[in-house]
Amino acid sequence: MLKSMTGFGRSEISNIDRKITVEIKAVNHRYCDIAVKMPKKLNFFEAAIRNTLKQYVGRGKIDVYITYEDYTENNVCVRYNADLAKEYYTYLEKMSKDFGIENDIRVNALSRYPEVFTLEEQTIDEKELWSLVEEAIQTAAERFIETRINEGAVLKADILTKLDHMLDLIDEIEKRSPEILKEYHNKLLAKVTELIGDTKVEPSVLVTEVAIFADKICTDEETVRLRSHILGMKDTLNEEDNIGRKLDFIAQEMNREANTILSKAHDLEVTNVAIDLKTEIEKVREQIQNIE
Repeated sequence: MLKSMTGFGRSEISNIDRKITVEIKAVNHRYCDIAVKMPKKLNFFEAAIRNTLKQYVGRGKIDVYITYEDYTENNVCVRYNADLAKEYYTYLEKMSKDFGIENDIRVNALSRYPEVFTLEEQTIDEKELWSLVEEAIQTAAERFIETRINEGAVLKADILTKLDHMLDLIDEIEKRSPEILKEYHNKLLAKVTELIGDTKVEPSVLVTEVAIFADKICTDEETVRLRSHILGMKDTLNEEDNIGRKLDFIAQEMNREANTILSKAHDLEVTNVAIDLKTEIEKVREQIQNIE
């Protein structure tokens, strides 16, 4: 199914202990570029997060924002370093004797010495936390893909409309070509008659000149190939994921054929139609840049 490269998805998963919020945004990019911004506490999940997202996206610049809230009150405990406190006190006693001054140290003062009391965060159950993070990532990714699909449907409809218009323009060129040859033949005959008067003109000469001119302006091969590319693009639009690069290649080939048609145009009407054709192709190419 055709998907746009732009999209947005958000999810919020919580339980009694914690809440995870995930936002996914994306814009056009040639490759799959995933940037994850999250609290340091979740950094060890980064590889798993990227692998999960790659199951949903093939191309685009993907920005992922993750916030984490911990509701637990007992996730931090106080650790008392008795050995260090004893060592502090021993040296304070020694200082008292060395300098002959009273050791007035009290428990309150001793407790403030570095590392006597430390805050220690309790171990988090990584498996349980990852389960919550994974659910939030998957839910956000599914909503993200949904917006990509919806926008992709709009892109597809627009491109198909432009392709149909291009087929109509090709019909005009093919219809006009025989008329150009006929007009050239009549102009050539009139010019020769004007120059030589009543002298009989050899039909073979005119036929040869018209044939040479026809060869110069003939765009049959180009219109056939262009029509084939258009139909090929229509078929590709119905293919599965990651068709953006293929569509871009087809569009380049279409543009090449249109350029050749324009270069061969010796008729104002055909020139104008060829310009319209190139304009439509360029519009299609711009839309294709949005497709995954």
